[in-house]
Amino acid sequence: MRKSRHTAEYERFLDLLRAARTRKGIQQTDLAERLGVPQQYISRFETGETRMDVIQLWRYCRAVGISFVAFCRYLDKDLASRLR
Repeated sequence: MRKSRHTAEYERFLDLLRAARTRKGIQQTDLAERLGVPQQYISRFETGETRMDVIQLWRYCRAVGISFVAFCRYLDKDLASRLR
């Protein structure tokens, strides 16, 4: 269950994060193994229970095999387009 304290922008961030992982065909358990953390760690990030810092996002992107910079650019464009 997602926390209601999150902004619409943060919810969109989480959606894009999950989509990036699933597009690569990576399960939460696989990602957790790559990062050396429990699966619950990934679940808490992806549901918004725990907020990610920039280093955690960088590690997540690398483990999924996507560019951190490209993800941030896409997020920026996506969020900016929603402001119009």
